[in-house]
Amino acid sequence: MSGMFRSKHGCCWMCCAPGFPLDADRNKGISAEVTRQARAKAGWIQLVPTKTCSSLSLRATCSPQIPLGLADLSFSWKVWNMENDPSGRRQSISLTPVAKGLENMGADFLESLEEGQLPGSDLSATEIRSNRIEAAPKRFSRWRNLQPALRARSFCREHMQLFRWISTGLLCTAFAAFLLVACLLDFQRALALFVLTCVVLTFLGHRLLKRLLGPKLRRFLKPQDHPRLLLWVKRGLALAAFLGLVLWLSLDTSRRPEQLVSFAGICVFIALLFACSKHPCAVSWRAVSWGLGLQFVLGLLVIRTEPGFIAFQWLGEQIRIFLSYTQAGSSFVFGEALVKDVFAFQVLPIIVFFSCVISVLYHVGLMQWVILKIAWLMQVTMDTTATETLSVAGNIFVSQTEAPLLIRPYLADMTLSEVHVVMTGGYATIAGSLLGAYISFGIDATSLIAASVMAAPCALALSKLVYPEVEESKFRREEGMKLTYGDAQNLIEAASTGAAISVKVVANIAANLIAFLAVLDFINAALSWLGDMVDVQGLSFQVICSYILRPVAFLMGVVWEDCPVVAELLGIKLFLNEFVAYQELSKYKQRRLAGVEEWVGDRKQWISVRAEVLTTFALCGFANFSSIGIMLGGLTSMVPQRKSDFSQIVLRALFTGACVSLVNACMAGILYVPRGAEVDCMSLLNMTLSSSSFEIYQCCREAFQSINPEFSPEALDNCCRFYNHTICA
Repeated sequence: MSGMFRSKHGCCWMCCAPGFPLDADRNKGISAEVTRQARAKAGWIQLVPTKTCSSLSLRATCSPQIPLGLADLSFSWKVWNMENDPSGRRQSISLTPVAKGLENMGADFLESLEEGQLPGSDLSATEIRSNRIEAAPKRFSRWRNLQPALRARSFCREHMQLFRWISTGLLCTAFAAFLLVACLLDFQRALALFVLTCVVLTFLGHRLLKRLLGPKLRRFLKPQDHPRLLLWVKRGLALAAFLGLVLWLSLDTSRRPEQLVSFAGICVFIALLFACSKHPCAVSWRAVSWGLGLQFVLGLLVIRTEPGFIAFQWLGEQIRIFLSYTQAGSSFVFGEALVKDVFAFQVLPIIVFFSCVISVLYHVGLMQWVILKIAWLMQVTMDTTATETLSVAGNIFVSQTEAPLLIRPYLADMTLSEVHVVMTGGYATIAGSLLGAYISFGIDATSLIAASVMAAPCALALSKLVYPEVEESKFRREEGMKLTYGDAQNLIEAASTGAAISVKVVANIAANLIAFLAVLDFINAALSWLGDMVDVQGLSFQVICSYILRPVAFLMGVVWEDCPVVAELLGIKLFLNEFVAYQELSKYKQRRLAGVEEWVGDRKQWISVRAEVLTTFALCGFANFSSIGIMLGGLTSMVPQRKSDFSQIVLRALFTGACVSLVNACMAGILYVPRGAEVDCMSLLNMTLSSSSFEIYQCCREAFQSINPEFSPEALDNCCRFYNHTICA
């Protein structure tokens, strides 16, 4: 049925079933109380005088208290303007009832309303209006009580930006006052805070200048009509850089010829990787040269320059102090005796603590900010894509399975070359949580941090050398890239999540240590048994590695007498894992610091400081055969449909990642210079000595080899207390 209802007052009426929204912008012709009671009674809504109906937007809520037969009503309407239609012509209001008898109920309801009464009610419209007038003061009094709170809320919303600026200004003023007072009291003590403040202000100033002057600078620097001029400028800069490198090497290596060996090692490894390249003709030499150049600049800053060395040394010391707070939690849980004597309770809790801190930094966005800055630097210089650059930058701080999570939504569409970069970056670096564990071993923190940072551009460069890009990438720019902040809702949840995640890492490390050390001992026993059959004494896995990998250690720049030990550590890292290798390196370092004699029989007890530093760089990476399953499992769980692609390039990426660590060590060998003040052996040996040390060993060796009677008998007696020599007899 379809039709129109018109009252005797010249007004149009409409009805709706429960749940249909309907409301009028203007409601004239019946009181609000009538409308409310009508809606509550039967779901019928207010009338609107036809002479004032003009472009109404209708919306209201019908009462659910009407018969179920009306619940399936559907209708459509049009609103017309009676003022422009004198004939009173009515236009298409159609009702399509589903329940029988709906038209009778609607007509009865309209008639009762026109008579001034509601259906089922004995009250007239006049009585209802008087009741409304009596109840109005109560409603308006409650509304007045709510007015101040609503006004305050509206005022806060309108001036929220102003309040933020005021709060930020007050906090900055308070911090500036605090920094000023701290610097006035003791500038040396406040130097670290002052430097960090300057760094933050530098980045904020760069961001402001980029926002204000960025478009103008880009238009100014963008070449418009001189592409050939730009090409010659690039060639000139490349030639100047090459000549500068040659000049620097010729002057710097004249005092330390071993640096030339490290430079030759870089050339050999790059030539080997180029020979193994998937597409040699498609190699982007811009990416390779810029990657190695960034690695060299970072190494020069950290290793050679005094401010950079002091800054990274200070950073390493602060990390060591920061990690020492782990002892408070582990001592409470396990007891001080276990923490001091048992390896598992001494080192593994550090991973829990560091993982918790990293999770909190991710939640607040600091890690994402640092990763984006590093990725931007590599992308604009090396012309790599956004996804692969972000992944490599993230590998500086997180592990090989966590870094791909930064680009998880894009893995399915990445090219094989980009996936190869992701894998190589994972194999060439170590996780930030394990960095704390290695520092707790006694490994030099400055070398570890420098190795992690320098490995990122080198991994990107060598990966593009081994597997150049021959496809069209979808991620040339990072405008559409978004880094996740995790699922944690607050800092407490982020800290708890980080600690919980680290439990799996700790369990994995403990299980691997138990398994690999047991397997290594079994292999050594089997090799010793086989060696005894042919009268080869002391045959072991370490001995075999020391012979096979000795040329590799020499190409790194290690002196030949230290090469067997370094080659042994490289073999442990490659065939077992870097955790065991760093643990063995720490034993050699502890023996050196304790002043143990260098040779016991034909076995070297420790290696030189230079060899320790180069080995630290060479071991800094997950490139070992046990990591293949970890890498494939992590990536396949994110993108199962690309399992065959991952399996196809994983071995090539493993080889590239191992070479990245070796090239990193060669770069450190070029830049390394001995540091530390000269020891006055005469004064040291004439003192009363209670224990030996590396300095005492060096002075005693000098005294034993001296032919001039420079050292007093008391000095020689002190040396003979700790070391055996023919002169002591």
